[in-house]
Amino acid sequence: MKDAKDCVLVVIGVNEQGQKELVALEDGFQESKESWLDLMHHLQSLGLKNGPQVATGDGALGFWAAVREVFPQTRHQRCWLHKTLNVLDKLPRTLQIKAKSDLHKIWMSPTRVNADKAFDDFIRSYSAKYPKATKCLLKDREVLLTFFDFPAEHWKPLRTTNPIESTFSTVRHRTKKAKGCFSRTTILTMVFKLCQSAEKHWIRLYGFQWLAEVIKGVKFVNGESQLTGELINARDAA
Repeated sequence: MKDAKDCVLVVIGVNEQGQKELVALEDGFQESKESWLDLMHHLQSLGLKNGPQVATGDGALGFWAAVREVFPQTRHQRCWLHKTLNVLDKLPRTLQIKAKSDLHKIWMSPTRVNADKAFDDFIRSYSAKYPKATKCLLKDREVLLTFFDFPAEHWKPLRTTNPIESTFSTVRHRTKKAKGCFSRTTILTMVFKLCQSAEKHWIRLYGFQWLAEVIKGVKFVNGESQLTGELINARDAA
């Protein structure tokens, strides 16, 4: 849009068949809490009675403040792509390849225990010389590891906002080419149509059969369901 402070807010969800869908798209101001509140209240007015079990996003404070107010039960997962870029930006170029590999060891760990160990190893390796980098990582420790409490098949899409980012790379490319030529209506229409087009190519959620258990609040540890044998038989019988 013409004003650099204006932005487009997008929410993507998953239906019961595991297909990712565009849930909401509105314009906002600096990704503020008020803008996100308007969007979430609009979703409620359309019939969203229960909030999501988990939400993934970058460090936009307005988004998380709005989620906490409207959907207090929703778990938070910070995007590992954004966090990795933020941490690497605080390290010298000569260390970034190694540091990126060390960060991968955290989110690619098979269990939370392994992730905690890799996390601690990273802090020990870099904290003395590069405290800003380790502080950036430490402040979001818990919300970076939320995905371990959900089905392992869901970890990949939970760890990153990539479906939105990859879609908006096309949007950014087109708006830069025609800078200053858009009105509020035209840019929202263009973004909506581009998202509709991208939606056709979004990969189906692996393990979507676990969605019912997630919604019911079944506990998952390190990606594995904690349903007992009796509960599994009752579920299958139903």
